[in-house]
Amino acid sequence: MGLGCWPAWPCLSGCAEEQIPTGYMENSVSYSAIEDVQLLSWENAPKYCLQLTIPGGTVLLQAANSYLRDQWFHSLQWKKKIYKYKKVLSNPSRWEVVLKEIRTLVDMALTSPLQDDSINQAPLEIVSKLLSENTNLTTQEHENIIVAIAPLLENNHPPPDLCEFFCKHCRERPRSMVVIEVFTPVVQRILKHNMDFGKCPRLRLFTQEYILALNELNAGMEVVKKFIQSMHGPTGHCPHPRVLPNLVAVCLAAIYSCYEEFINSRDNSPSLKEIRNGCQQPCDRKPTLPLRLLHPSPDLVSQEATLSEARLKSVVVASSEIHVEVERTSTAKPALTASTGNDSEPNLIDCLMVSPACSTMSIELGPQADRTLGCYVEILKLLSDYDDWRPSLASLLQPIPFPKEALAHEKFTKELKYVIQRFAEDPRQEVHSCLLSVRAGKDGWFQLYSPGGVACDDDGELFASMVHILMGSCYKTKKFLLSLAENKLGPCMLLALRGNQTMVEILCLMLEYNIIDNNDTQLQIISTLESTDVGKRMYEQLCDRQRELKELQRKGGPTRLTLPSKSTDADLARLLSSGSFGNLENLSLAFTNVTSACAEHLIKLPSLKQLNLWSTQFGDAGLRLLSEHLTMLQVLNLCETPVTDAGLLALSSMKSLCSLNMNSTKLSADTYEDLKAKLPNLKEVDVRYTEAW
Repeated sequence: MGLGCWPAWPCLSGCAEEQIPTGYMENSVSYSAIEDVQLLSWENAPKYCLQLTIPGGTVLLQAANSYLRDQWFHSLQWKKKIYKYKKVLSNPSRWEVVLKEIRTLVDMALTSPLQDDSINQAPLEIVSKLLSENTNLTTQEHENIIVAIAPLLENNHPPPDLCEFFCKHCRERPRSMVVIEVFTPVVQRILKHNMDFGKCPRLRLFTQEYILALNELNAGMEVVKKFIQSMHGPTGHCPHPRVLPNLVAVCLAAIYSCYEEFINSRDNSPSLKEIRNGCQQPCDRKPTLPLRLLHPSPDLVSQEATLSEARLKSVVVASSEIHVEVERTSTAKPALTASTGNDSEPNLIDCLMVSPACSTMSIELGPQADRTLGCYVEILKLLSDYDDWRPSLASLLQPIPFPKEALAHEKFTKELKYVIQRFAEDPRQEVHSCLLSVRAGKDGWFQLYSPGGVACDDDGELFASMVHILMGSCYKTKKFLLSLAENKLGPCMLLALRGNQTMVEILCLMLEYNIIDNNDTQLQIISTLESTDVGKRMYEQLCDRQRELKELQRKGGPTRLTLPSKSTDADLARLLSSGSFGNLENLSLAFTNVTSACAEHLIKLPSLKQLNLWSTQFGDAGLRLLSEHLTMLQVLNLCETPVTDAGLLALSSMKSLCSLNMNSTKLSADTYEDLKAKLPNLKEVDVRYTEAW
């Protein structure tokens, strides 16, 4: 950089008659060539000049006023010294001398009258380059340099290379006092003033490592909690609008990094579309998937034939940090909301829903990744405790900005449940409305933590509280009820069967608003309501308003009945005791938690012809009881049940059986031959994944 852009003036000590050309210099003068800079003035003459001493002579610069002349003077002085320090620090020999020069450089920047960002940034860049070129420094030398440049960091962001050096120090010496005393104000300034981590990602990484270093101290999360409190401030409203989004950005990036190794290896794992469509195997086998909306009474025979094709083998992806096992089994609920003819990328949650031919992932993080995940999920929980931050936090998390591996990780979803619970408890609509999806056709936290979602671990307690708060605000509409009826009718009935008052109210509203068209489903809802005291009372109040419901019930019980997923023997007993089921012909208990103990209730259904026990714990004892009483049974699905030859042999007395599914049971070849000989009407049989296959 030269001085060629400034006008040059002749030396006034020369001969008065000598003609010296004026104007712009033909060649620029480099800053490093300037030997001295002096202020010049004359009495009784408004001449504001600078005299530059260079090899071979002097140069005069005239300014329009004294302020501009002084600015030139200080600028030239500062630039001249910067070149000097660059030269001195480029070839360090003795580090005690280097440290002294750094301190002098910092003092020069702090005392300079110039007002420009580069005044403080230039020394930081010099030190940053020095550290990057000298990686063999001792820990004490590192700390001395950090302490020396600390005053410059109070009002300036550290440059990228310096951020990397700070990150390394946080990782290697998290308990160093430098982290608390020097880095804390730096990170506080970053969180308060940074506008876009995308333009300076190393600032985000430094903030991330600093928080992890705090978590490594003896007090651990207590120190992190105090830091978050200091960022929020003592009042009820945080005065710094950038703190929350910056903290959330750091948390999201840190959580993403925990699963990064597996995310980078996705080329070796099923794509999102493959997971939704059953993950086509190398043999080009394309399983047929049930792509229907939740139907209250699916055809049992066609369901068996369709879903039995959904058995796929395991895909295992392992890494040093993460071990992920993607199991493709058919142990899930028999009906799933999906879209037909849609080739767009599926929802993340849809890919992970426990459903036929969809995956469940068992993720194991390494120790470091596990600590990182625990720290930053805890920070999200801390953020959700502040009333003024909660609306913005809910809005930032509404699109579910986490990788699908995190959503499939039980520890992550279990810890994050606290945050979602805080949203569900908040009476403000701008908060709890963020539980729903950002747009139609996409899933939100409401779907993720509802029964059937991968994050649900409480049998629907959080789901019930979310429905309660949503129905209590502006969501008490037919559209919202219709959405529940299409996608979450099973969980609603199961929770109502267990006495949840919110779900009882939901079912009553569905009947009152004529949301359910199918008579069998209406009758099942009525039976569910009458199985509990609160449900019976609310249903009676509803019947007083609508006589047609009473008329519907007089016609008899339903012919088809599907119990919601995760129903138990007690749920079945409570439901069957609530009304008349003498007309029941088709009963599906698939993917519930029923056992052989429910057989004593099943044998009391005289008209039962089709029974689906797929993926339950129904065993030999129950099978023997059924064979003695349900002689008219025509269709029986025992796929993936723990039955053995001891119980299967008893089926030989059920002469009416025409369809029998023993897929993935402990059936032997001899027992299969014996059953074929004794069951003349048996036309459809499935013995895949058994000894008889």
